[in-house]
Amino acid sequence: MQTDKIIRAGLVGNPNCGKTTIFNALTGLHQRTANWSGVTIEKKEGIARFGELTIKIVDLPGIYSLSAYSLEEIIARNYIIHEQPDVIVNIVDAGNLERNLYLTAQLINIGVRVILVLNMYDEAQDQGIEYDTEKMSLLLGMPVVKTVGTKGEGIRELLSTIVAVATNIEKNIRSIQINYGEDIETEIKQIQNKIEKERTIGMRYSTRWLALRLLENDTDVFEKLRPYPNYGDIVQQAKISREIIEKKYGDEIEIIMAERRQGFVTGLLKEVTLRIKESKPDISERIDKIVMNKYFGYPILLFLLWVLFQSTYVLGEYPRNLIEKSVHGLIAIVTAILPDGFAKRLLTEGILAGVGGVVVFLPNILILFLGISFLEDTGYMARAAFIMDKIMHKLGLHGKSFIPLVMGFGCNVPAIMATRSLENTRDRIITVLVNPFMSCSARLPVYVLFASVFFQQYAGTVILSLYFVGMIMAFISSKIFHILFFKTKTAPFVMELPPYRLPTVRAILLHMWNRSSQYLRKMSGIILLLSIIVWLLCEFPQHNDSQLAFPNEHSSPAITRQDMNANNQLASTQRALANSYMGKIGSTIAPLLEPLGFTWQMSVALLTGIVAKEVVISTLNIFYMENRMYTSHSRPPDLDAALKSDFAITPLIAYVYMLFVLLYIPCVATSVAIGREIGWQWAFFSIAYNLILTWIVCFLVYRIGLLIT
Repeated sequence: MQTDKIIRAGLVGNPNCGKTTIFNALTGLHQRTANWSGVTIEKKEGIARFGELTIKIVDLPGIYSLSAYSLEEIIARNYIIHEQPDVIVNIVDAGNLERNLYLTAQLINIGVRVILVLNMYDEAQDQGIEYDTEKMSLLLGMPVVKTVGTKGEGIRELLSTIVAVATNIEKNIRSIQINYGEDIETEIKQIQNKIEKERTIGMRYSTRWLALRLLENDTDVFEKLRPYPNYGDIVQQAKISREIIEKKYGDEIEIIMAERRQGFVTGLLKEVTLRIKESKPDISERIDKIVMNKYFGYPILLFLLWVLFQSTYVLGEYPRNLIEKSVHGLIAIVTAILPDGFAKRLLTEGILAGVGGVVVFLPNILILFLGISFLEDTGYMARAAFIMDKIMHKLGLHGKSFIPLVMGFGCNVPAIMATRSLENTRDRIITVLVNPFMSCSARLPVYVLFASVFFQQYAGTVILSLYFVGMIMAFISSKIFHILFFKTKTAPFVMELPPYRLPTVRAILLHMWNRSSQYLRKMSGIILLLSIIVWLLCEFPQHNDSQLAFPNEHSSPAITRQDMNANNQLASTQRALANSYMGKIGSTIAPLLEPLGFTWQMSVALLTGIVAKEVVISTLNIFYMENRMYTSHSRPPDLDAALKSDFAITPLIAYVYMLFVLLYIPCVATSVAIGREIGWQWAFFSIAYNLILTWIVCFLVYRIGLLIT
């Protein structure tokens, strides 16, 4: 056996079959993410080791079939056909084989080497189901492995089976064909004969698979064959065969072929199901009677979201304070060690203040993603989508849109990419346009900062209210877009409800870390760069003290000479900041935002936040660092305390500011994603629409708030 060869294995399966769990179990920490060539859908790759062998694992998008109706199906199919991996690992839910094996039947048609993985086998046994895996392997012509991904059971056996199949020592591999009946098989053969007249086609594809796809009018396959000389004859034969079958059976060809495949699956299960005992009471059904009740469903959803955001604030406060003290301590050490000068100020006031001001919110981000991962892995998030489906349809959104919208709570960019699962262009455009209203994790540090300073014990509730305002704005906007641009009704769909599961600690922590790592990557990238740029714009042009006006030192005889010097230094710093490049930028845009109660420093922070919302915090921290360095040498810089002492910012202004951060221009990465996914005209429309809507909403909230208070 060769030990230097890299074995390539692709994971394929339905959503909610445990594919990601198996992928994590196989690869551990040897993972990386990238985009599929030519598209912006993320793919996962990982490395598994088996002895001296290296196995490259590719996690394909979750799909129900290989019919190429969605981009995910095309990506999975093209990978299998064009990349020709050594083995395809088909992961199925052992408790729901009747549905999952439909994809397996399509893999058989392609003619690739497949390993069937009966995942979550313990749940099938709890349902009273047991399978004869040896007979199943014989009938399917592929090895069958039982696993429980959450417990790591069967993973070692799966790795050894991958190696055995890839190195041609697996005995349970043989080529089988699904028989579609004499009439259909005759027509398949007729199309095959036309295809095989061009020898080079058979060198790239299975001619039987091509014949089946042409029979089912697969446009992607037609495009693949278009360059060949006998394309016209092939198309003509496919059309004739399709008409013959549809006339004979009195139904559409897609339905006829799907029934034949499902019949194959049903027959197989009758052969391999060993015993069915009385199953345990279905816990999922019992829970669903409560959480999906028409009276209790919405209050429970609201309560769980409140617990999530309250926990994000309360539990995150302790480690946040600890990290904040560490940052302050580091600034104090650097201040004491380095000699005074430009480099020292850049490091302390620019880099450490800017990046440190954002990194302190990492615990809040981790707790948020921990909660979201738990809700997803238990199966509750699918129920939340079901609960919201009726409301979303009334507001002009497709029920499937709920999943990309929920993903927007993490990051709007992958959430926008996830809209590719929506078949209808209208639904996809609307979902993309309203997705930026979902509060991504980058906005959370701004919420936590202002809510903790100005609302204290009500911080969690205030943060939750912002998330709800975002959802309300998304729903209102979707209705507006529906009326203005799209008159057609949304298409109905069936929402899949996976069984409730108790997720493992490892799985939740891994999901949490995968999502939070992007926040950390920003620290060493865009936030570091922008912190330096913001500080330089605050620092230059420099002025001599003689050019700056100082307060009258005799203005208050009660203060000491030391305090007076500190005040003079503060006034000098404030004047220099106001006359810096950043101050001039602030004075230019301040009139636009003064009606909302914002200071020019707050306005400039919003401007830098267009690049990445976390930069709002780093910009404010740099501004207040500039002021605080001279006010109290006995106390380290503290943005919370600085905001509290700024009498220009009231709780009402703080809430309006958080509202503005929620609603205004999407970050650059999100705007680019919108342009790439649905067109640049929609990206520019999104920017203009969000800006106008944000100013109007914030103005009304601020003015009404002033009248009330």
